[in-house]
Amino acid sequence: MTVNGQFPGPTLYVTKGETIIVDVINKSPHNITIHWHGVKQPEYPWSDGPEYITQCPIQPGGKFSQKVIFSDEEGTLWWHAHSDWTRATVYGAIVIYPNKGTRYPFPAPHADVPIILGEWWKDDIFEIYDQFRASGADPNVSDAYTINGQPGDLYPCSKSDTFKLSVDYGKTYLLRLINAALQDILFFSITNHQVTVVGTDASYTKPLKVDYVAISPGQTIDVLLEANQPLDHYYMAAKVYSSANGVQYDNTTTTSIVQYNGNYTPSSTPSLPYLPYFNDTTASVNFTGRLRSLADNNHPIHVPLSISTPLFFTVSVNRFTCANTSCGATQSRLAASVNNISFQTPTRMDILKAYYNQINGIYDDHFPDKPPLFFNFTADSIPLIYETPSKGTEVKVLEYNSTVEIVFQGTNVAAGTEHPMHIHGTSFYVIGWGFGNFDKDKDPLRYNLVDPPFQNTITVPKNGWSVIRFKATNPGVWFVHCHLERHLSWGMEMAFIIKNGRGKNARMLPPPPYMPPC
Repeated sequence: MTVNGQFPGPTLYVTKGETIIVDVINKSPHNITIHWHGVKQPEYPWSDGPEYITQCPIQPGGKFSQKVIFSDEEGTLWWHAHSDWTRATVYGAIVIYPNKGTRYPFPAPHADVPIILGEWWKDDIFEIYDQFRASGADPNVSDAYTINGQPGDLYPCSKSDTFKLSVDYGKTYLLRLINAALQDILFFSITNHQVTVVGTDASYTKPLKVDYVAISPGQTIDVLLEANQPLDHYYMAAKVYSSANGVQYDNTTTTSIVQYNGNYTPSSTPSLPYLPYFNDTTASVNFTGRLRSLADNNHPIHVPLSISTPLFFTVSVNRFTCANTSCGATQSRLAASVNNISFQTPTRMDILKAYYNQINGIYDDHFPDKPPLFFNFTADSIPLIYETPSKGTEVKVLEYNSTVEIVFQGTNVAAGTEHPMHIHGTSFYVIGWGFGNFDKDKDPLRYNLVDPPFQNTITVPKNGWSVIRFKATNPGVWFVHCHLERHLSWGMEMAFIIKNGRGKNARMLPPPPYMPPC
């Protein structure tokens, strides 16, 4: 695989449980790393990819052979760059087919098609990033969203290259939706067609027929499209969901075309499908809150019922006061935190190498189990004293086989908004969510411990909470972060170190012969 800026990049097709070697050759003028989003990489974090967490970047002209180990994943994942904002254009789909002799838990589709939602700026993304970092404010909004690399019919520059999906009446198509956008949750739908959700984050779900899909950056959702409408052309479209008050957003709509095969005179201008209003929080959470695992004999689930490691993580947008007027009139710059710690990414060495070789001074392992102070996290007005976080490169150490529950609590500290939280190296059961402050006495009574969805990225609602559970059985260093790129850049991240267990399959494997140097 060559990194040269063409997007979307190549789709990887694999079979469940397969191991592959990908030679990543950096022909760009920038440092790069590649992350295999949602691939658990059992006992082998060396190829996971986040810059300065598990490796140093691949420098221009460099090469890194990455071993990608698939395990229980089945469905759709994706790969993307994981250094600065290079993932704006460096990404592609991963399609994981069932093992031979097994099949989908739904009627086999006529074809399956990756549908990758992206985000596009006319200006160079590195100029956008540098300006964003220098200003201390929100970044410039994108100029377009894209479907499979094209903005679509509503943009004159793209009309002739709009992505078209040809379908035959009466057949069913598996659409593999991926939100590769940097900054925004997106609504997606198809004119005059419902779709049936059958999987998310490479795990099957109970069939859910819907008019639209809400999908966060980092997430994948598999849907079945039945070609059951009169022969014509129909738009599939996506636009932003943005609930943060006073934050600018890209209000454009990207389109592609579902094109029925046959002899007919198509409509001159297809109509756009229904998409919820840009800040319709109810529409967003009503979709994600209805997902359920299959939880049948062929697809059992294993929700931890007894918790050894309860964690409470606040996820906040914050502010730092500037030492001079470099930030402009406000004399402050936006920041973000988990448990009031704004993560500082190391640059001298990656955390994994430091951990494996027992090198001090790169990170500390004192990440707290809870925030330093409990208060009304979602109040309309919060004292300014709570806006400033501390800084640190802190990790949380987990014992092998520990059962972990995390309450992700959104806050209204500097700004309330959603946070799609992603954990590397594991998937987790999403057992509950709600608005307001988490109530430790009442809210657990509503947990879904029967058939919760099994995901690797979960959106914490604006001024609300989400609860996940998982078992820590994958030794190594694993990144945890918000998948809104501006929040990641501001410090909404931390890392888990899962210690080795006993036995050959419970210990981290040694590094490959060559890792990119710092």
